[in-house]
Amino acid sequence: MDEFALIEQFFTGRGVCRDDVLLGIGDDAAITCPDNNFELVIATDTICEGTHFLPGTPPQALGHRCLAVNLSDLAAMGAEPLWCALALSLPKAEPDWVRQFADGFFAIADRFGMALIGGDTVCGPLAVTVTVHGRVKPGQSIRRNGAQEGDSIYVTGVPGLAAAGLRVLTASGVTAKAGVPSVQRFLYPEPRVLEGRALSGLATAMIDVSDGLIADVSRLLEASGLGAEMDLASLPLAAVGTDDALELALNGGDDYELCFCVPPGNAAELKLRITDWSCPVTQIGTVQPSDDIVWFIDGQPCNTVASQFKHFS
Repeated sequence: MDEFALIEQFFTGRGVCRDDVLLGIGDDAAITCPDNNFELVIATDTICEGTHFLPGTPPQALGHRCLAVNLSDLAAMGAEPLWCALALSLPKAEPDWVRQFADGFFAIADRFGMALIGGDTVCGPLAVTVTVHGRVKPGQSIRRNGAQEGDSIYVTGVPGLAAAGLRVLTASGVTAKAGVPSVQRFLYPEPRVLEGRALSGLATAMIDVSDGLIADVSRLLEASGLGAEMDLASLPLAAVGTDDALELALNGGDDYELCFCVPPGNAAELKLRITDWSCPVTQIGTVQPSDDIVWFIDGQPCNTVASQFKHFS
């Protein structure tokens, strides 16, 4: 199946139609019409077989995952998803594989009202690059550098659960135990888009947790020029289901949860906003004026040697 037949059969005309997309798939480039009353938020991620997902990963899961990890970046900015572009590198164009991939991709794109407006397909090692566009009202984006002394630090979901799922998949094969919650969390990460948007005007700083709590909390606080005292006793570690759940939460990665800061005076408002969220929200620390980040669990210092994945060492 050649490139143009693949695009026409599995991607052209699928997904949501948006009034702000003037020209989508089929020309040299797409044309969109941004609303002048908003700011554009743009993010790009590439995932490669053997680096970001296991060989043999179900194509529907890969279609979901490649967009979900990008949506998580929009969520961390408090942005509303708009459009996306997809570049797909395939060793060979197998119609059934591409059909399942497209089904997974459009299932999550449709959920968040996101239109596919273009991209590329090439022959090569299995890899997927997605660029997403979102919007926020002027001055309403939530950046990493806005944390303030005394802010409470929170995290959504169950950090470490996805890493536990990857361990199961690595040991048992990518088609094994698909119903296990940790495996589902790794294969089908849930971007916290609605939660991120709900934090607009409330959170002072935010980051998506993709490399583990140690790495991403450190990035957030470094951007703000502050430190923190972290107390992880309330984390739902039992839900991870492993003896080393704390280590997986700290360094496991692939969670795509949100870590954010809220002034203590806004705690009551935060409690109201999270009542209908589908994920737990846990307070895990307090921003301090120093540059140091001190980690505790049950009042005892915990080992916090960062060991997150690095593309280039």
